[in-house]
Amino acid sequence: MTYVPRFFRSLAFLSFASVLLADFPSRVQNSTLQVPIVPPTQGFAVTTAFQGLSFAAPVAIVSPPHETNRLFIVEKAGRIQAITNLDEPNLTLFLDISEKVNPMSEGGLLGLAFHPGYQTNRQFFVFYTLNTTTGAGTGFHDRLARFEIDPTNPNRALPASEVPLITQFDQAGNHNAGDLHFGPEGYLYVSLGDEGGGGDQYANSKFIDRDFFCAILRLDVDQRPGNLTPNPHPAATTNYAIPSDNPFVGATEFNGLSIDPLDVRTEFWAVGLRNPWRFSFDPATGWLYCGDVGQGAWEEINRIERGGNYGWNYLEGIQTSSGSPPEGTVLAPPILAYPRSGDPAYIGNSVTGGVVYRGDRISQLYGDYVFGDYGSGNIWALRYDGTQATDWRKLTAGTGIVAFGTDPSNGDILVAEISAGRIRRLIYNQDSTGTPLPPTLAETGSFADLASLTPHAGIEPYEVNAPFWSDDAVKTRWFSVPDTDQFIAFNPDQPWLFPAGTVWIKHFDLEITNGVPESSRRLETRFLVRNNDGVHGFTYRWNEDQKDATLVPESGRDEAIQRYTAGSTYTQTWRYPSRSECLACHTPEAGYALGFDTFQLNRDRAFGTVVTNQILGLSQMGYFHEAVTEAATLPKHVAIDDTSATVQDRIRSYLTVNCVQCHQPAGTARGLWDARPSTSLADAGIIDGPLINNTGDPNQRVVTPGSLETSMLLTRISRLGPGHMPPLATDKLNQAAIDLLASWIQSRIAPEFRNPQVHPQGTVSLGFTGLPIQTYRVEFSPDFTDWSLLTEAATDADGSGQAADPNTGAPSGIPRFYRILQSTP
Repeated sequence: MTYVPRFFRSLAFLSFASVLLADFPSRVQNSTLQVPIVPPTQGFAVTTAFQGLSFAAPVAIVSPPHETNRLFIVEKAGRIQAITNLDEPNLTLFLDISEKVNPMSEGGLLGLAFHPGYQTNRQFFVFYTLNTTTGAGTGFHDRLARFEIDPTNPNRALPASEVPLITQFDQAGNHNAGDLHFGPEGYLYVSLGDEGGGGDQYANSKFIDRDFFCAILRLDVDQRPGNLTPNPHPAATTNYAIPSDNPFVGATEFNGLSIDPLDVRTEFWAVGLRNPWRFSFDPATGWLYCGDVGQGAWEEINRIERGGNYGWNYLEGIQTSSGSPPEGTVLAPPILAYPRSGDPAYIGNSVTGGVVYRGDRISQLYGDYVFGDYGSGNIWALRYDGTQATDWRKLTAGTGIVAFGTDPSNGDILVAEISAGRIRRLIYNQDSTGTPLPPTLAETGSFADLASLTPHAGIEPYEVNAPFWSDDAVKTRWFSVPDTDQFIAFNPDQPWLFPAGTVWIKHFDLEITNGVPESSRRLETRFLVRNNDGVHGFTYRWNEDQKDATLVPESGRDEAIQRYTAGSTYTQTWRYPSRSECLACHTPEAGYALGFDTFQLNRDRAFGTVVTNQILGLSQMGYFHEAVTEAATLPKHVAIDDTSATVQDRIRSYLTVNCVQCHQPAGTARGLWDARPSTSLADAGIIDGPLINNTGDPNQRVVTPGSLETSMLLTRISRLGPGHMPPLATDKLNQAAIDLLASWIQSRIAPEFRNPQVHPQGTVSLGFTGLPIQTYRVEFSPDFTDWSLLTEAATDADGSGQAADPNTGAPSGIPRFYRILQSTP
């Protein structure tokens, strides 16, 4: 079911007259903007690695051993693409097992490794999730399997050649890990998470005699003489052997408990890992580096050693998580741990393990371990000498980073960006290249008059229905598609598409004395620029004299501002975002340009002396590829303080505006719910939606109707600091959103309309969803203000309800809007 806001203009009574007025403004070309389409680079940057090639949710980058001209890209849904001839790359489908793969949550086809002798035996190994039945249960499983390459075509695998090695029942869709690499000695290493949920809720981290979780495995896939048969387990097979020197072979004790060596998972090489998301071997030293994703406060990098216990869930990073280990237990500390709050250049919320650079094109990086963070986009390097990590530094930033790899032709580091569907290359420029950013706002060529913020011709103002929360700031907005031969691709309910060179400008004012407009101070003016690789953003801080603004450094800036309210003084910290922070929200899956789509722009505004629908006005000016002539049936957001709209419409709009850039399929959020307005409330995973981390309380949900205490969405927006949502630098809570969400939860959640359908003789059928066996009021209005009762309708056992409006004899020119409310007892 497609979600559409619950106010509807009945199509049976709709009429529309296009605005065709002589004095309507015309679109003009802009010739003044001096902002570069591509940002200048100095030092490290990422750039598109293989122009013209795109991928569907890439999650791993793999090159076969001893090859220099092929690369394999693993796609989450179940395909592996081969890039051949890296100088002039071609794309070939190597393997497609998407019919088997279940990509739910963090599942999918996650890992690939070629056998060291693949050129002779044609073997490679994959890790994926699927639905199947084993002795442990029916449903979601993790599988390690072997396949063969077609003997007549090295760029094609044989899907029917599959031989499962391990098929493990898994009770949750997250924390699957699934990386694969052959070690220097020719054994296969496999990473596995803690089974999912939150807080090790399935109690896997402290045991080695249960299932295949919380560990890195070491397997002999060649079954060499002298190695061992696996201990019996529903997940295990006889298609591999246990290296005889694996650390837990013959173990009789672990974590202070006696164990039967015949029950031990002798496959384990290292344990105590929560979600080891990407590991790799340094080809020079043989050291194994691993990124382990944290619970809620710390991320960590480990050097994995034989028999190491990395502490989960006694520890998360460097802090205590749950209890104390038994006396005599030795926990291996991370070589680096970083927090989820603090300096934006050194934070993140989901580490992605990287690779050691051994190429010859960036000498200062040689021997450094390069890794990143899926949430913040930061890409870092550190140097490890076998004892300690030093020289931890930020190199650059990307978006949605899920894997690192190496270009076999030259040793370059490659980065997989899942949401953008592309592979990026880490580069270094000794000198600044490209057009520099203007040092002042005046030099951007944006405003003809800075004092009045009057833009130059070809820079058009726009207004939104539901502004993003910005710590009390009041915002003004403009955009420009400078070339009149370039156009926007309009879409009624999906992100619009914009040509390279499109620029958005957003200006921030803040009242120093709350409620006194005359005390307003100009804070900053931000820019977002579309290019062929995505977007880049930067901002200008207004000077004390308020006459011009100066470019904020790349790392951003904090400023303490004294404000006044109700006779008291308080200090508010304002964050001028870093350029990488801009990319954290302006994501590919959100269409890059937040707040510039049908839902936000579908409203009236003035075009010169003419007031009309904003989308129709932009269409008449010539901004769209194809003319938009109908606006009344288009969806729209409603502001959080718009009391003419239902609480639920206001909540859905708030969640989209503030959360959709991350919370949607393939988004960078680690949550499971979907904030897109095109997803119905029933399908969005919000109401009674499961949590990745329930903090040990199984009653917690995204939103629990009637329960403020177990509704974690409310908790996350109601507190500052670590865990606050949205995860942006903010110093003030959005109290209006908190109060509205609490009201919605306490009302036990209003129902939701389906799109009304018009039947013969003008009858309108209104389907809706609500709570089971409840009675609701269906009301109508011609103008959103005067509401009248149409009928009362009850839902059935699955929450579905129906109502009808015959509307016989109504004048065809009078619009009719509908809403649905819970009936009062």
